[in-house]
Amino acid sequence: MTTEPLPLAVEALGAAGDGIARQEGRTVFLPGALPGERVAARLAGRRGEAWLAEVDAVLDPSPDRVAPPCPHFGRCGGCAVQHLADAPYAAWKRATLVAALARAGFPGAPVAALARTPPATRRRADLALRRGPAGVTLGFHAAGSRQVVDLATCCVLDPHLVALFGSLREVLRRLPALRREGSAVLNLLETGPDLLLRTDGPLEAPGRALLAGFAADHGLPRIAWAAGSGPAETAVQLGPVGIRFGGVMVAPPPGAFLQASPAGEAAILAAVLAGLPERLPARAALADLFAGNGTLTFPLAARARVTAFEGALDSVAALAAAAGKAGARVQAVRRDLDRQPLTAKELQGFAAVVLDPPYAGAAAQIPLLARAGVPRIIYVSCNPAALARDLQPLARAGYGVLAATPVDQFLWSPHLESVVVLGR
Repeated sequence: MTTEPLPLAVEALGAAGDGIARQEGRTVFLPGALPGERVAARLAGRRGEAWLAEVDAVLDPSPDRVAPPCPHFGRCGGCAVQHLADAPYAAWKRATLVAALARAGFPGAPVAALARTPPATRRRADLALRRGPAGVTLGFHAAGSRQVVDLATCCVLDPHLVALFGSLREVLRRLPALRREGSAVLNLLETGPDLLLRTDGPLEAPGRALLAGFAADHGLPRIAWAAGSGPAETAVQLGPVGIRFGGVMVAPPPGAFLQASPAGEAAILAAVLAGLPERLPARAALADLFAGNGTLTFPLAARARVTAFEGALDSVAALAAAAGKAGARVQAVRRDLDRQPLTAKELQGFAAVVLDPPYAGAAAQIPLLARAGVPRIIYVSCNPAALARDLQPLARAGYGVLAATPVDQFLWSPHLESVVVLGR
């Protein structure tokens, strides 16, 4: 490691959005640098076998470099590539899926153009909270750090969520339950913002009254609270909560997973429905694995009977209650597919299997799915690395990629959502 700046030539853009250079035979990762640039940088540490460097100056900027729209860019870890022009940005994101499919054993697979998410439409935020001498810091973590960047604005989030930052920061300053640190998960539902607050101290009656006033003043029908990582309880309920999936209103549990934006959800849903077999028999059955609260379940139920498998009890309860009220052709089953995956025999009766696993993927379920020989598999992924690993057994089992759609759910970040349709 050296404290002297080194001239480095940036050769490529890595999977995390860092520029990549070479120094004495080793890879050097350069946050904020773009391919084709020459930079002066200082080696700052190791990342595995590679170096991590800090850019002191861009000596020869790329023609693809643009001014980032957010004043927090460079400190906030939420975005990695706001400084990259739109066309090369879209090509980089699409290439991520192309590379993942090639690693899985599907070189040359058909990959659609990137489905885009507009700025200022993300409806979910998981904010870190820190109490300090100057008050409460509320925002996202800095890249690779536990430090919290105090946010005044955000170019990605829906303005209805950003508008709550100042008032939420002030009410948390007065909340004894937040001693040193916590988190705030904000979901923008059709009924208004929904808040799950996690703190490192107990929420007593005065704190609940304080939160009730905040909810009433800012149109939050519900505020839930949890001690640390413990189970959530409703602290304030001023009205019903709900969001529609396939026309069915679902009351999700506090902090529930949602697709990040309405446009992203619509693109995923369109790719999933287009991936179903063209003709489904009248008695056809579909399986929705890792179904969550029914984001895909209810639109699928318009095509055929659906059995929805989900491990989280509160999500299964929300899904089942919504299906019962709507009379949807849905059976909700609680099953932890990581610990108790569906067997090949259980899977063989389905005309198609849709799975939308968490970030870690579906390593336990995939080998059994490969053996089942289901005619159509539609994999919705938020992690290209897990997708590449999980698709390998399907490639060996004789499946081919019929269609693949990259979806830019996580604007200006290295993360990518994908929908991959596989058939025999």
